[in-house]
Amino acid sequence: MKTPKLFPAATLAVLLSALLAANHVFNCPSRKSLSDHHHHHDDFDDFESLPIVGALGPESYAFDGHGEGPYTGVSDGRIIKWQENQRRWIDFAVTSPNRSSCEGSHDHHQTEHICGRPLGLRFHKTSGDLYIADAYMGLLVVGAEGGLATGVVTQAQGVPFAFSNGIDIDEEGGVVYFTDSSSRYQRRNYLSVILSGDRTGRLMRYDTKTKQVDVMLEDLLFPNGVALSQNGDFLLIAETTTCRILRYWLRTPKAGTSEVFAQLPGFPDNIKRSPRGGFWVGIHSRRKSVFEWILSNPSVAKTILGFPFDVMKMYTNLAKWKGRGLMIRLSEEGVVLDVLEDKSGVKWKSVSEVEERDGNLWIGSIHKPSAGKIRLNDTNYKNLK
Repeated sequence: MKTPKLFPAATLAVLLSALLAANHVFNCPSRKSLSDHHHHHDDFDDFESLPIVGALGPESYAFDGHGEGPYTGVSDGRIIKWQENQRRWIDFAVTSPNRSSCEGSHDHHQTEHICGRPLGLRFHKTSGDLYIADAYMGLLVVGAEGGLATGVVTQAQGVPFAFSNGIDIDEEGGVVYFTDSSSRYQRRNYLSVILSGDRTGRLMRYDTKTKQVDVMLEDLLFPNGVALSQNGDFLLIAETTTCRILRYWLRTPKAGTSEVFAQLPGFPDNIKRSPRGGFWVGIHSRRKSVFEWILSNPSVAKTILGFPFDVMKMYTNLAKWKGRGLMIRLSEEGVVLDVLEDKSGVKWKSVSEVEERDGNLWIGSIHKPSAGKIRLNDTNYKNLK
């Protein structure tokens, strides 16, 4: 049967809605495997929303060497800093010198390739510099005073970065680890990375001393956040398309090899080490078994990508109201320790990152016009032990 050239918008909405929920194609585990977990928490009362003026999407968080912040990148290309004493965000840095069409109330995803879209952030505590993985500008760095960031590297082995994403730093070795989610698709077409089964994602290593960049892993399906283990033996990479966390060994006899560390119930975004041990993973959305044929049938996926209107925009709008916020803490062995879920989808949604700091959980989201913050009081802190 021939696929119609043009589906009604309502039909496409159903298909994309299903995509938000699809599961078994890449062997993502079922909801039951986490819902029955004895550390599953549906909500916390001590939640605070910190509005961001003029932009949205606090993707990732970083605190400087003085413990100030957090700093986060937002949709108009700015990196902003939270001033607790003033209870407001202030401008800190930008990743693109071209700011003429960046700020103000418009659809920033239409201009982010010009204005930049800072994603992963990490301070090098020794130098005080902030390293930035910008989706369009590659790996950059800016000093403690902020301002316009300086480009560090935009390609590896002759292949330009198209979607720089996650970042972590080995302070001792002076090495910056970062991902390029695709060398074919840009961030504003991130849905295409998943639907096409794109395997051009890579894990890189940049040596701040030698100024050299090396490719550590390639042929990855949407590599996203990265996190170094506490003792530096291994690196974790969130592979979004496959709903899993990969472990790449840096030391031990397994050095240079990789393996599956954990399989998750949805699309993982960033991963961050917890000061209490293990790793927090932000889950963009769950994936269920409904309409699994969307991803298993390449012709259907190709049809969706070929629609003569902005599929990404429709998908983004759907994601803003559909689904729930989900955060998972894994042990150093990949065992699920905690699951936090906002079943109402009101407080947090499309979670990009969870940064635990000084008894708080800072929650990122690519869709929210605010940062989320949970204060871990005595009661809920004990629940998360």
